Amino acid sequence: MDIAGLLIDIDGVLTVSWKPIDGAADAFAELRRRDVPLRLVTNTTTRTRAKIAELLDQAGFMVDVEEILTAPTATAAYLREHEPGARCFLLSSGDVVDDLVGIDVVADLEPADVVVLGGAGLVYTHEQLNHAFNLLLEGASFVAMHRNLYWRTADGLELDTGAYVMALEAAIGRSPVVIGKPSPPFFLAALASLDLSADRVAMVGDDIENDVLGAQVVGMHGVLVRTGKFRAESLATASGEADLVVDSFADVIDLLD
Repeated sequence: MDIAGLLIDIDGVLTVSWKPIDGAADAFAELRRRDVPLRLVTNTTTRTRAKIAELLDQAGFMVDVEEILTAPTATAAYLREHEPGARCFLLSSGDVVDDLVGIDVVADLEPADVVVLGGAGLVYTHEQLNHAFNLLLEGASFVAMHRNLYWRTADGLELDTGAYVMALEAAIGRSPVVIGKPSPPFFLAALASLDLSADRVAMVGDDIENDVLGAQVVGMHGVLVRTGKFRAESLATASGEADLVVDSFADVIDLLD
């Protein structure tokens, strides 16, 4: 692989619960010394880009806000283009409203034109899910920031948005527009900002389906790390193969050598 630039997942690759994974900060600093073009692409939907940049700085990663592409910012761009002026019922943990510029987010349980699912968490009560269900039955558009099934925290694996997306689509008989990884437009937007051809860029992630295989669809290389939510058994059931599997992000430097 002739790699000149990188797309990098954050959670499970650089950090777990915003604590640096061994060797990741040093490897990232080496990329900076080499002036390697890179973007951080994440399905994290519980924090704004500004907060993510702040947390990464505290963990030892020097990142500019503009180098971070998140599912919420991509969702805002999609809604501005395809659902202009729509009232949106947002079901998401954390507060990412600052990244939803120009979007009319309605108060809880009010009528809405679009149901938007963000990050899963304790806010996903039966009452809120049932409200989303009824809005969708009445014809509201259905948008999911991502459909990750789980992620890793310091306390272990935790259920994510994808499980609730599957429940709602089974109940209403239709699927959402998915904005974040593995959606091709999400990867293409990040790729365009690097000004490199797809075959010279590698996506580094801990999720073989959403990170690695999703990037391969648009012509990039996919590198899987054995950290974060990586599980060896997922390789056997995956719909494809990674171009490379490495122990951790610290090994990514070797790709550029």
